[in-house]
Amino acid sequence: MASATSTRRKKMRLTFADISFNVIDTSILVFAALVVVYPLLYIVGASFSSPTAVLTGRVILWPVEPSLFSYEAVFKNKQIITGYMNSAIYAVGGMTISTVLTLMAAYPLSCKHLYGRKLLMWVFLFTMLFSGGLIPTYLLLRSVGMIGTRWAMVIPNAVAIWLLIITRTFFQTTIPDELHEAAEIDGCSEFKYFVSILIPLSTPIIAVIALNYAVWQWNSYFNALIYLTDARMYPLQIILRNILILNQVDINMMQDLEDALRRQGLAVALKYPLIVVASAPLLMVYPFAQKYFVKGIMVGSLKG
Repeated sequence: MASATSTRRKKMRLTFADISFNVIDTSILVFAALVVVYPLLYIVGASFSSPTAVLTGRVILWPVEPSLFSYEAVFKNKQIITGYMNSAIYAVGGMTISTVLTLMAAYPLSCKHLYGRKLLMWVFLFTMLFSGGLIPTYLLLRSVGMIGTRWAMVIPNAVAIWLLIITRTFFQTTIPDELHEAAEIDGCSEFKYFVSILIPLSTPIIAVIALNYAVWQWNSYFNALIYLTDARMYPLQIILRNILILNQVDINMMQDLEDALRRQGLAVALKYPLIVVASAPLLMVYPFAQKYFVKGIMVGSLKG
């Protein structure tokens, strides 16, 4: 029966409207792909080109006058290496703290026997819709001694409420209540059930929230600009800002034209390889987490 149906489908001829739709749809998708891919290829090509070729606009797609000068300048700059290490610390440490807190908050909120869980959920939702603002937050962090410390980068926004909701919904829709009842009959405590049974079964949603927290921490910029006072703690994004913005020179205000061109060339030499280096870790991690990411975000997004 199935073979007969597939045979009839093969014999069906596409109408002019179907062909037109396929052509237009494919053309739009190809154009969208080119719009997304071309800037990435240009950045990679410019990072392997000489600063002179980039400044004169000769780089279109492929490297012109291929050179590793830009990458040598990046890895010889101590500020860049320090910023890279700081970003890695914030990303890994913040991801770990945020993931643990989100799982520990989402599990009790998913338990039907928890008294007042709906009220608690409304409290969490309220914090997602309303906040005290920047100045009260700054005063609060200053009062607890976090200003100028690494904790200011990972604690204030440790839990994302929308990820908490997705995780709670994942627990409600994926983990059966009978499993918890069976564990209780066998004498399993709540903590042991959470660590030994629930966590191993929640790999997809853990990958989702961990990847989201890691990306957010890696790209975090504003918190570092506001809360950090020591340049040795600056993440890579602040270093990148200093190179891209603060190193821009108005030639009309410079007495030494040669010095202006040298500084402009240095900014160009560091700009594109910095973008590649800053994006590389997440691009390498994402393919391995993609299958869990898709599964977890689809299951956890169900209404619960």
